Amino acid sequence: MKILYIVLVVVVLCLEALFVRSILTTPKTTSTDPFSNNSHKRELVVVISDLHLGADLSYAEFNDNSKSLEKFLEKVRASRNIKELVIAGDLVDEWFVPATTDTYQGQDQAAFVKRIRTTNKEVFAAFNRIIQEGKIKVTYVPGNHDLAVTAPQIESILPGVVQARDKVQGLGTYSPDNLSQVAIEHGHRYNFFCAPDPISNQAVAPGTIMPPGYFFTRLAALHVQQNCKTSSNIIPTVTPNASGDESQNLLYGYWQNWQYTLNSFPITNKFDEKIIKTNVDGFTGNFAVNDLLPFQAIPGGAIDVNLYKGVQDTWEERQKINQVAVDIPTDRAIKYVADPNELDNQAAIQYFTNPNSDKRLVIFGHTHVAKIIASKNAAGNKTVYANSGTWIDQNPGFTTMDFVVISPQSRDTSSQTTVKLYNFQNEAVTKMAEDSLRF
Repeated sequence: MKILYIVLVVVVLCLEALFVRSILTTPKTTSTDPFSNNSHKRELVVVISDLHLGADLSYAEFNDNSKSLEKFLEKVRASRNIKELVIAGDLVDEWFVPATTDTYQGQDQAAFVKRIRTTNKEVFAAFNRIIQEGKIKVTYVPGNHDLAVTAPQIESILPGVVQARDKVQGLGTYSPDNLSQVAIEHGHRYNFFCAPDPISNQAVAPGTIMPPGYFFTRLAALHVQQNCKTSSNIIPTVTPNASGDESQNLLYGYWQNWQYTLNSFPITNKFDEKIIKTNVDGFTGNFAVNDLLPFQAIPGGAIDVNLYKGVQDTWEERQKINQVAVDIPTDRAIKYVADPNELDNQAAIQYFTNPNSDKRLVIFGHTHVAKIIASKNAAGNKTVYANSGTWIDQNPGFTTMDFVVISPQSRDTSSQTTVKLYNFQNEAVTKMAEDSLRF
């Protein structure tokens, strides 16, 4: 499997019985123009996510799809009916950089972000034409791969873009104008490996918010760069602590995730080599795999870890800081961290079955699995969840070049808000799924 899906598969849990699923059948090319509503009104909202624009095309996950994205953006710009284009996270990618690579090349984050713009200059030119014309509002929501990228840095490459940010760096939830019952966010705040972590590693990297998924992604990118099939590395065995201590049990589950990761994405370098070059978000110097991997002196004894020490004990506090509405138990968050369905489940848990939420249409990105799912909320009203997929070059088993279009209801009581999921593969528009509801 290509890495970014797994890296973003490092993101979810499991409650599928809550949903009545709108099954995605074989896509059929549509004769309907998704950028038109056959009227003179500008009211359509288009959502894309997970572009993963990188600074170096030798390892970036977005390259071959560049021309298609440019043509897509030109169709958006030319539309008379699109009111807004929302970029729902992972616009630029600071994570998918091979572990041995100096991310900033001796410069700083601001220079790195501008290098991404230069590397993808035609794509940014297409975005900026839309913004500069002023007919279509362009809104950016942070994702996990750009969670440390600041508002001024995004403004420097997309002048005039609207940024939907929470007070917490690296997070944002957005409701388009006159669509208060819609929530658009990337979705990473609900994942143990990907949610901002302002608690761990503060003695090592003051001010850092990088979660464990950042280091996982650096190693996964190195695996791809090396094209490593097998490795001589042996992961030291860790067994459950004999005391039955809850914190130790959670740390054992955390170790199991790292065991799976390192077995799935082998690298040629030894685990004790200081190969992970940082100088990013408060981190300095180099780290080894062994700095991340929980360890144990004797079977059944105490389990410990160097980086992210105590991370298993701070998830509840982390959720409060990250403004998670409904608490996700730590054991669940760790156990299902790589379940690609969990983010779908969290859409229901955090919004639809949450009696304090009035949102009935939720759109996430992050998992790279485009879909639409219908369900009901706590009051028995219909709700719709959509995932906007991705634009990376390869997404084995799933589509790429996906987008969502929201068409708001009119005052006519028979009118409904429609949500349609499309694909732009080979620059041919294909409708993958649709659903509708009335607020």
